[in-house]
Amino acid sequence: MDIHINDELIMKKPHPCGCNRFRVTRVGMDFKILCTKCAREVMLPRKKVEHNIRQVFRDGEKIAL
Repeated sequence: MDIHINDELIMKKPHPCGCNRFRVTRVGMDFKILCTKCAREVMLPRKKVEHNIRQVFRDGEKIAL
């Protein structure tokens, strides 16, 4: 899956604050994603993030999966 820094991801499961939209701040074996509502950072393994993605937005445009 082609994910870049500053892409916005809509995930299947929301963050505990209730928001399911995250911004990617680090890409590698682990992803570091930032909640757009409460600004908390979460590090997750690549496999888990890729499995839970619903939509990807790059520069405000939806990217096909």
